[in-house]
Amino acid sequence: MVKTLIFALLATMCATFLWGCGGKVSYTTVDGTMLGTTLHVVADVQGTSPQELYAAVMALDREAKASMSIFDPASLLSRLNRNQTDSVDRHIAFNLRLADSISSLSDGRYDVTVKPLVEAWGFAGKEAQENPNVDSILAFVGRQKVRIENGRLIKDDPRVQLDFNSIAKGYTVDLLAQLVESFGARNYIVDIGGEVRCKGVNRQGDPWRIGIETPFDGNMSNGEYLQRRIGMTEGGLATSGNYRRFYLDAKGNKIAHTIDPRTGRSAVSRLLSVTVAAPTCAEADALGTMFLAMGADDALAAAKSMPRMKVYFILADGADGYEEYVSPAMKAAIMQ
Repeated sequence: MVKTLIFALLATMCATFLWGCGGKVSYTTVDGTMLGTTLHVVADVQGTSPQELYAAVMALDREAKASMSIFDPASLLSRLNRNQTDSVDRHIAFNLRLADSISSLSDGRYDVTVKPLVEAWGFAGKEAQENPNVDSILAFVGRQKVRIENGRLIKDDPRVQLDFNSIAKGYTVDLLAQLVESFGARNYIVDIGGEVRCKGVNRQGDPWRIGIETPFDGNMSNGEYLQRRIGMTEGGLATSGNYRRFYLDAKGNKIAHTIDPRTGRSAVSRLLSVTVAAPTCAEADALGTMFLAMGADDALAAAKSMPRMKVYFILADGADGYEEYVSPAMKAAIMQ
């Protein structure tokens, strides 16, 4: 998923305390690596040292990867994909249920059985195939081909494989938010690789500020190029885009990591970046992928048909510039 950036006055050390006067809230900051990407936590946890908080976060990191990683061959998801087990845990079950609810909105554009296609195009830890046989792969892609019964995963075809990369990071952000709340936090922001869950206010008593990057191809900057800032006091936020994880094939065609499961091919359109705010980060994560896979016209139509949906789209204008779409429900969050 695409990195969003937290804007607050933060110390550069891994963990710091800001002790206020006159009863002001103190915040703990923890930075590091989680799920193989950046970790950032700012929270007013109570009675917990930075070392204790970090240790608890790392335990959650191990638990999430052991369950849902497609890159760890020993993870439960990898073993399910290889048909070495059919038992699911609470994480797999939750992600599959939420994926179903998002899929019902997507007209087939959001589907977590897309892994064989993602792998064929080179975005699941293996080298891309030069000419993937998309039609043959599509024969075992389809959400209706897999289900959970009595705690076990049932596949209509043993070649069906699951990929939760479009939802699991957001879900883990939600688990991280639950963790800091269990340590007494009432004001916090947690960020894994730019996917965010927040509550309350920052050290200055203001909404948390999240930067949305300008989506030009290859933008790997750390906040140098920003399109907008969003202010939030509660909920999850995720941004999806095709301007970082992509390559050009032998004919110069852009192959991006978001795959349309109906066609089996890369979903590339003038829709460059999708930011979604939702009650949970898991929802925001999955919805961002859904809209991106729809392409510009269908995504705009879908967003406009959902007046309560909080979305911010950045689109190519055809003349080296950008167009923006801000849904009515998102307008109040856009910072000027």
